[in-house]
Amino acid sequence: MARLHEYQGKSLLADAGIVVPEGGAATTAEEAGELARRLARPVIVKMQAWTTARKALGGIGFAATPLEAEALAKRILAMRVGKFPVTHVLVEELLPISKELFVSLSIDDRARCPVILLSLHGGSGIEERAGEVMRFLCDPIGGPDPRELRAALAGSGLSPGEQENLVAALLAVFRVARTHEARSVEINPLVFTTDHRLMAADCRITIDDYAVFRHPDLGIEIARELDHPPTPLERIAYRVEQEDHRGTFFFAVMNAQAAPGSAGLIGFHGAGGGGSMMSMDAVTAEGFTIANFCDTSGNPSPAKVYRAARIILAQPGLIGYFGSGSGVANQEQFWSAYGLAKAFWELNLDIPAVIRLGGNTEDRAVEILQTACRGLSAAVEGYRKTDPPARIARRLRELIESQEQPRAWKPRVPRRPAWAVSSQAISFPVKGGRVWISTVAWNTHAAAVIARSNGLLQDQSGKPALTLSPEDCFAKDSDMIACEVECRASGIGGPDGAVFVELDIPGLDDLLKEGR
Repeated sequence: MARLHEYQGKSLLADAGIVVPEGGAATTAEEAGELARRLARPVIVKMQAWTTARKALGGIGFAATPLEAEALAKRILAMRVGKFPVTHVLVEELLPISKELFVSLSIDDRARCPVILLSLHGGSGIEERAGEVMRFLCDPIGGPDPRELRAALAGSGLSPGEQENLVAALLAVFRVARTHEARSVEINPLVFTTDHRLMAADCRITIDDYAVFRHPDLGIEIARELDHPPTPLERIAYRVEQEDHRGTFFFAVMNAQAAPGSAGLIGFHGAGGGGSMMSMDAVTAEGFTIANFCDTSGNPSPAKVYRAARIILAQPGLIGYFGSGSGVANQEQFWSAYGLAKAFWELNLDIPAVIRLGGNTEDRAVEILQTACRGLSAAVEGYRKTDPPARIARRLRELIESQEQPRAWKPRVPRRPAWAVSSQAISFPVKGGRVWISTVAWNTHAAAVIARSNGLLQDQSGKPALTLSPEDCFAKDSDMIACEVECRASGIGGPDGAVFVELDIPGLDDLLKEGR
């Protein structure tokens, strides 16, 4: 589920009529100091990060003056949560709290409706006080029954005015969830102040991933649950996933550097959730630090696997590439082999790679990968489902240790054949890119290229031509990638091949150039 920061969630609560403290978000210490000056009263400064126990981490503090607020914000903004920097702080008026409550709304899949939980004793430790929590089933359209809420609060000890304010707040929580298609809305604590105001002192809101596209106003960049603001690579990867429906692609950055005492940083490429978890355990058991989590499964296209490999290899400092999934996938594994082989050739891979291609057509997949990568300076080895991830991880360590001088991967802009984008080539569009065919290679190897094109190419007066209209061929990138890899592996057209598929990855090459 996509998360909102506290300051974003409070804005939604305020729009629904729930009172929130005065204040605002800041990205610099100077902005935080200016907010405190405008408030002209003691403030609380809060780290905006998707983590629990912010106070225990030192991410929440109190300031009596703007200078104190500025100093506190400077310290918090210099912090990291896990491996990622804190980018925002929330500066708010310090509330005079007389009573804390707990309110949450979530979707109960068993009851098949939203459920509101209410405790008249909020704050920390609410999980240990489950017996105090009241539960209200909500009509998916109309929300909770106000009569039920009032009856439950009748013996609460709250004054009639406080009870009515609380009922109004609970109805507003439902409106927030329904309006923005939230999976959960939590206010802990919802407080009564000494001057009898009912206010949301803190909040957490998550939005249904599948509804994010309907709410561009929320500014959610990636409709997935992350524990940190999206990195540039994660944004690029998410766009790849959004623009190609074939199979699944998930990418998340984990570590930018190897942990102290680690054997080194490894790029990880999984296929299938459970198998990926098992494979990651095997990699870490060999002493490596995993740079990223990546999953391409559900019968992904070669283009999606290629783009995933390119994104993994945009991370600096890798000393090896480990690919492994469940080993029982029913997808055609040779398509993934084509995508990997293309990426490794374009980037002239010079760090060892071990790839478990277990599943349907695994023998063909392993042969394609190893044949197509023979000319690279580093070993690329393919494995089957009978090869346990632990053994493959051990083999990767052996390959790395066998090098006279282990290399640290340096991200690079991919190479392309010298003849591509020249008068010696003819091109046509495919999904997300173009196919280039060498006219020189065509003159002598047309029949061989045609045989590897799965019926998409034909010879027309000595020149390559499509057997289908460009519109019908638009999504045939899979067959053209296969044709490119097979031609190069067979020596057709020499080292640069006879066919080249140019695939767009918006933003990636610019990011690589900036990193130089």
